[in-house]
Amino acid sequence: MNKKQSGSVQSASVLIAAAFLMATSAIGPGFLTQTATFTDRFHGSFGFVILISLLLAAVVQLNVWRVLCVSNLRGQDVANRVFNGLGYFVAALICLGGLAFNIGNVGGTSLGLNAALGLDVRVGYLVSGAIGIVVFLVKQASKVMDWLVKILGGIMIVVILIVIFIVQPPVGLALKETFVPSTPVTDLAPAILTLLGGTVGGYITFSGAHRLIDAGISGEENLGQITRSSVMGIGIASIVRIFLFLAVLGVVINGVTLDASNPAADAFLLGAGEVGYRFFGLVLWAAGTTSIVGAAYTSVSFLKTLSKTVNQYANWVTVAFIAVSTLIMLLLGQPAKLLVLAGALNGLILPVTLGVCLVASQKKDIMGENYKHPTWLFVAGIVVFCLSAYLGITSLGNLSKLFA
Repeated sequence: MNKKQSGSVQSASVLIAAAFLMATSAIGPGFLTQTATFTDRFHGSFGFVILISLLLAAVVQLNVWRVLCVSNLRGQDVANRVFNGLGYFVAALICLGGLAFNIGNVGGTSLGLNAALGLDVRVGYLVSGAIGIVVFLVKQASKVMDWLVKILGGIMIVVILIVIFIVQPPVGLALKETFVPSTPVTDLAPAILTLLGGTVGGYITFSGAHRLIDAGISGEENLGQITRSSVMGIGIASIVRIFLFLAVLGVVINGVTLDASNPAADAFLLGAGEVGYRFFGLVLWAAGTTSIVGAAYTSVSFLKTLSKTVNQYANWVTVAFIAVSTLIMLLLGQPAKLLVLAGALNGLILPVTLGVCLVASQKKDIMGENYKHPTWLFVAGIVVFCLSAYLGITSLGNLSKLFA
């Protein structure tokens, strides 16, 4: 294999890894609970929610990845170029939200180990944190991270597929209601906005774009590859969401009501018995582990260009980020208030970051003299911005729960 072919293979590997990093960052413990809860509530009509949220998320992803990768600037730097000082605000939101979610990811991963292996949850916290830390301690941390998210992402897809074959969901009904839902669209709207935030909110949509920039895959000449990778990321997250929806639908369609405290685990248990419950533990562990890595990597990447020290010791700062998340989870046990705060921050981040990228897409001093942002993508971005702004305003109400 010559150098050109070798470089092409490495580039393809990074593009796939960036897509998986974005997708698996979205697929955390909350993703599993969210999907099971809405499937239990809306049955087949949840397919429509997935479809619309997929289209909206794709608009966000295409806008953000295009702007960041063509300009070769990370999210915080684009924000600072749009309005001086805004990048520090965005970085603070991302890091605070990322830390709070990472605490939940550590907890979710521990619950997965408990379900799959019967491991004590407090031991699970330490094991979960240790796995994430090891990834960033090795010499070629980025390659290990790329490998990990691809392998664990594949495991999640295969395991959920097995459960689908066991429960045999009504695929025809799901397909019909995906396009013609029996539930009024007005009742489905809040779920659509929730899924939008859960798929591309907070740090999630930046994870893959920052990975491409770190790998040197940027600039208008690489726009085709960047677009394919961004669409692939949304596609992978959506495939897992669809498979999980079908697996849960196969259970609830028979009139079963899931345990509200842990609907995803209950669906796997009712659908496939003890083996299904063990499978759920494996899926939860894989989802939590990839989210720990994705949240830590992306949160620290928002500080790289704002601090020379962080840039110089990025891997060690990432290790510290995971260690702090694990320690807080170990001390607090159930950080419910932090997760409420994280949800509120995520709701705020999406309209801010999308709005920044839309403004940046029209600035030649950021994008270059010859770049032209597609008009349809810009207009669609404005529509999603308005929807996400509504979501952000709504999420502010959750802050009151912190002091209840």
